[in-house]
Amino acid sequence: MLAAIIAIVANNNNGADMSRETAFQKIKNHRAQQFGLPMTADWTAIETIDMHTAGEPLRVILAGFPELPGNDVLSRRRSAREQYDDLRKALMWEPRGHRDMYGVILVPPNDDGADFGAIFLHNEGYSTMCGHAVIALAKLAVEMGWVEPCPDDETSVVIDAPCGRIRAFARTDSRGRVFSTRFLCVPSFVLARDQTIALPGLGTIRYDIAYGGAFYAYVDARQLPFSLAPENSEEIIRAGRAIKAAVIERGPPIEHPAEPDLSFLYGTIFMDMSQFPESTTEPASDSRIHSGNVCVFANGELDRSPTGSGVSGRLALHHAQGRLTENQTLHVKSITGGVFTGKISGVLDYCGHAAVIPEISGTAHITGQHRFYIDPADPLKNGFLLG
Repeated sequence: MLAAIIAIVANNNNGADMSRETAFQKIKNHRAQQFGLPMTADWTAIETIDMHTAGEPLRVILAGFPELPGNDVLSRRRSAREQYDDLRKALMWEPRGHRDMYGVILVPPNDDGADFGAIFLHNEGYSTMCGHAVIALAKLAVEMGWVEPCPDDETSVVIDAPCGRIRAFARTDSRGRVFSTRFLCVPSFVLARDQTIALPGLGTIRYDIAYGGAFYAYVDARQLPFSLAPENSEEIIRAGRAIKAAVIERGPPIEHPAEPDLSFLYGTIFMDMSQFPESTTEPASDSRIHSGNVCVFANGELDRSPTGSGVSGRLALHHAQGRLTENQTLHVKSITGGVFTGKISGVLDYCGHAAVIPEISGTAHITGQHRFYIDPADPLKNGFLLG
């Protein structure tokens, strides 16, 4: 009797295994067909590679986005905003993205002096510069073979951003993998120093405004009633949004000296200045200065990285304050613990402003590749945000 029961159970198990194998074979067949789906001709398919730099996401849009009319990156950026903003929302917002998603559309360069152009996307619209994206794009350009690698040195990757031309340099290991990228940002300068603004719950906040490819309000975090710890992220976001809104409403006008499209306040940067030299007249004696950085930008996005354009503006600000010299390196840690290093590559006069050329370094990683579909019958096809 026992032998008969064992035989029946074995037969049943074999049948179940065969059933699972048949279902799994269908899954494997779908894989072999490159995830073929029963889509119709009116669906939109967009292909991306996803990355992160110090935890800050980057969705690199490679194919499927309509060709953007224009003669340069800035004009193509205007075309994206005016004609295809629904696609930005579809790719950045839920259900394909989230409130803190960030993206980039690759476009032709302004001229033959660059490898390609980049239009940066976020939850609110289109930014003018993105350091974490530049670091990631340089890695991708080398590892995908878009540029000719230089095996014995750094490989140059030249990117036309809305704020201007960015020169990046990717370092590779013996396998051809990029392990570090540095870039030279656009001329960065201080727009306004020692400003104050009163806010409910925060009191009087002292801030500076500087430009590093985008304009930020810079705030010493010691003025806040909370620390820049991850568990305080919601308080950080609320404070960052409040300060940005107040500065836009009551602060000095934000005007770029050469390009009106760059003339807006992008975000608020809270700086951990606890290890900075207190004197504004004597530079620090150590060649390395360590600091923290938390940036709240766009519509309340909290940057997971140290913010490359923000560090660029900090270099200009601290140089103007006499707290950073050209032979010092600023090590900036983000809320995730990721680090960018920044140093001043040169100084110059830029349209009447005392400016610096920042050099920023960091590391990026690839997290996946995607083919997103937009079904015109989907009532949420253009995405949504909660809150």
